[in-house]
Amino acid sequence: MISCAWCSRLFSCSRSGLLVQAQALNCRRLRSSSMAAKILKISEEPIDRIVREGAAVLNSGGVVALPTDTIYGIAASVNSVQGIERLYKIKGRNKGKPIAICVGDLDDVDKWANVTVGREVLEQLLPGQVTLVFERRSSLPPALNPDTSLVGVRIPDHDFIRQLVRECGYPIALTSANISDTRSTLAVEEFKELWPNLDLVVDGGRIVEDERVSSRSGSTVVHLATQGAFKIVRNGSSYDHVVKILRDKCGLTETGSS
Repeated sequence: MISCAWCSRLFSCSRSGLLVQAQALNCRRLRSSSMAAKILKISEEPIDRIVREGAAVLNSGGVVALPTDTIYGIAASVNSVQGIERLYKIKGRNKGKPIAICVGDLDDVDKWANVTVGREVLEQLLPGQVTLVFERRSSLPPALNPDTSLVGVRIPDHDFIRQLVRECGYPIALTSANISDTRSTLAVEEFKELWPNLDLVVDGGRIVEDERVSSRSGSTVVHLATQGAFKIVRNGSSYDHVVKILRDKCGLTETGSS
């Protein structure tokens, strides 16, 4: 028996697998015509089950909405060309704008990016409300951000998303759960218009605004591709904390911000 990633129904597996693929495709078509995506609440479901189901959807080319440590996001596997294309389509995002990746642990950062700072710097910043931009490694699938040699890397300070990435086995492409150039979201009800285009919505409750999560600004984005220097690409959550670590504690030189 095999479980469909789209509806959790069990199907008998044929020798060729074609029957399973056809049944799963039919499930997906039925889901795409429904009013809203499947919603799983972290407060009501075993976390392991949500992690497994979310990973199955992502590894099948689907798109999942999920909470982070700043705002809600939507994600796809970095290995799925279809999933990445759907992120741009769902948001109405300019295809020239790159999408960051999310990894589960510090040891993963160097697998996908050419890190220019020491381990002690990463440990002070991650996990946290910051996106670190480095030169990308060739191990990163070329379909993701093909027009740039850079990649932004996140490790949100949120247990669920880190567990999800570990279960997937590869990074996920992560962007905000909203239509481009509109207000970012702190609760799943705030991006209800996106639900029909999503395969799964993970409801982690409302993200509490505090001195770090201000004005729904998302993570602070820092360019670290140049040895010994940093540049703030986007002033976001934890901005003062990030700058203090890089400039005062690590002795990096700040260059002109974008």
